[in-house]
Amino acid sequence: MSAGNPKRANNYTSQNKVQLIRGGKPYFDRLLEMINKAQESIHLQTYIYDDDDTGKEVAGALKEAVKRKVEVYLVADGYASRVMGTPFIHSLKEAGIHFRFFNPLFKSKRFYFGRRLHHKVVVVDTKYAMVGGVNISNRYNDMPGNPAWLDFALYVEGEAAKELCVLCWKTWKNYPVNMGLTPCEEKEIPFNFSPAEICEVAMRRNDWVRRKNEISSTYVNMFRGAKSHITILCSYFLPGRVIRNQLRYAVSRGVKIKVITAGASDVVMAKYAERFMYDWLLRNNIELYEYQPSILHGKIAVCDSQWMTIGSYNINNISAYASIELNMNVRNEMFAKQAEQVLLQIADKDCVRVTKEYYKKTNNIFKQFTHWCSYEFIRLIFYLFTFYFRHRN
Repeated sequence: MSAGNPKRANNYTSQNKVQLIRGGKPYFDRLLEMINKAQESIHLQTYIYDDDDTGKEVAGALKEAVKRKVEVYLVADGYASRVMGTPFIHSLKEAGIHFRFFNPLFKSKRFYFGRRLHHKVVVVDTKYAMVGGVNISNRYNDMPGNPAWLDFALYVEGEAAKELCVLCWKTWKNYPVNMGLTPCEEKEIPFNFSPAEICEVAMRRNDWVRRKNEISSTYVNMFRGAKSHITILCSYFLPGRVIRNQLRYAVSRGVKIKVITAGASDVVMAKYAERFMYDWLLRNNIELYEYQPSILHGKIAVCDSQWMTIGSYNINNISAYASIELNMNVRNEMFAKQAEQVLLQIADKDCVRVTKEYYKKTNNIFKQFTHWCSYEFIRLIFYLFTFYFRHRN
């Protein structure tokens, strides 16, 4: 199926109930609730796992789950989670948690070569799951005096959770050729939701090594198929040539596009590079907003108030080619409108509108040169970090 076509049901499961979860305390409250009610299994896979207060709280809940005879599988990216201390990792394993790093092709203390596990997913008992952009770290939690980075996740109960469980098993096993059925697939779990609750949900992945570009295709087809408007919230918004062409094409057909980007960023050079693109975006009549209260880290897009995509995928070439990404597409008009309203409220209350006039006032030759240098450097980094050798399992 066309990944972005909201009219065809292929690859979508229908027996699902979903909820949009904001990052910070709401996310971690839900995560701990899921862990605490687990009866059989927990799969937690994340890009960043810090052994700070938030990481220790989640670890404590996982250890308690093991005491209840729950099988717990934790995978953290070998690059981004390298801050985890050896004593902390030993405590996880000694408690009975199945833990491993997702490793690149080659690595040392100063060298990393290969793709990264960028998705963030938790699946409990093959029934409940959350997918989004929230990592396990104080930065993504509401801490005293420090509000969480702006992020979102999709909570789902139903058939989509079962599909996510299968993906987690395959990732845990490193995709063996003859894996057979996973424990998730061996279960027959009935899901019966009321007609008002049902949402069609599809899992979408990007993994260049395994020739998966489903999320990239979702965005391409979104821009090609949109009829009236698209609202995007995205950190590290640096669309490559293909997406820029599709943005231009959509606008030329009369589609109104709003993009909410970060005001402050944890990667300053990436933000400078992003601002270099503002001139192009404004010239192509794309509405721009910069989020002000904290760092923006979420990744959501809503199309025509009809359907949406949410997950770990940033609109840039690292997400397209270098990282393993996971998004969920949701087709439900009521839910899409609710999510869109959340984004519009953020744009209205928490953002500065970047108009052509505002851009001229806040820009000068020195800043433009700095932004251009950052843009060219980031492009070079993209090429360097997205090139690696295809390998056999």
